[in-house]
Amino acid sequence: MIRAASFSQGDASAAFDGMADAYDATFTDSLIGRSQRNVVWLALENTFRPGDRVLELNCGTGEDALFLAKRGVSVLACDASVRMISVAQHRKIREAPGSCLQFRVLKNEDIDTLTAVDRFDGVLSNFSGLNCVQHLPAVARTLADLVKPRGAAVLCLSTRVCLWEIAWYGLRGNLKKAFRRLPGATVATLNGIPVPVWYPTIARVRRAFSPSFRLRSIRAVGLFVPPSYAEPWIERHQQALKSFEALDRVFGTWPGFRGVGDHVLLQFERTSELRHRSKTLRFTALLDRVPARTI
Repeated sequence: MIRAASFSQGDASAAFDGMADAYDATFTDSLIGRSQRNVVWLALENTFRPGDRVLELNCGTGEDALFLAKRGVSVLACDASVRMISVAQHRKIREAPGSCLQFRVLKNEDIDTLTAVDRFDGVLSNFSGLNCVQHLPAVARTLADLVKPRGAAVLCLSTRVCLWEIAWYGLRGNLKKAFRRLPGATVATLNGIPVPVWYPTIARVRRAFSPSFRLRSIRAVGLFVPPSYAEPWIERHQQALKSFEALDRVFGTWPGFRGVGDHVLLQFERTSELRHRSKTLRFTALLDRVPARTI
């Protein structure tokens, strides 16, 4: 199995078990949650077609899996939280009983237990699930075995720098929270359980997925639209949210802006087997020309 960071003070899956029953009410159906998710859904609509087969990591209560399944996409949706998967399964019965949608309890670090016999047309990880994985290259190598050449990887992660967070907490005098992402790792407390979180830069994610995946596009998710903890303020200023959404549509892909939102949406394409193999062969040939005593 892919090696995960050990953390003796808590278990992320247990933390999300405790959040599962209220998750849709507190985030999925919130104004900010809907606004940010719509950006990801637009990318999904433009990426996957009916009949495609998609692997979803950290699916939560199944909101994105149901969105795809209702559009004729076959989805295997996985999450480490038993309770999240239970909620998702009940939602499938209510909302999409005849769809090609399967939910499975599976950690991101354990996806190497999936078989590569029937490969996927793409993979989705939304809203920071990969921020709970320390060793991204290991996950990327497994996904390379599971995704077909020219398949898509649609990944939404929390950013290293979030201008909203710096301003929101900085103006309230909470500098620890304002700058908590900058070191690249922190410990979040979810339902009283400490959970390690990593904030890789875009460049680091790109390196982790190279050469098996080529980065095709970068877009901010929640640049002017604030993070979810600003929901009470947004409920009182809903017209402002519409203005923020319009600004995000304009500036969300601009260099310098696209990496400083609450999240960043990265869209990768699986490189061809031939291209991947030729790079490996060139590297091997280069090593063969190096004198043994210098290696």
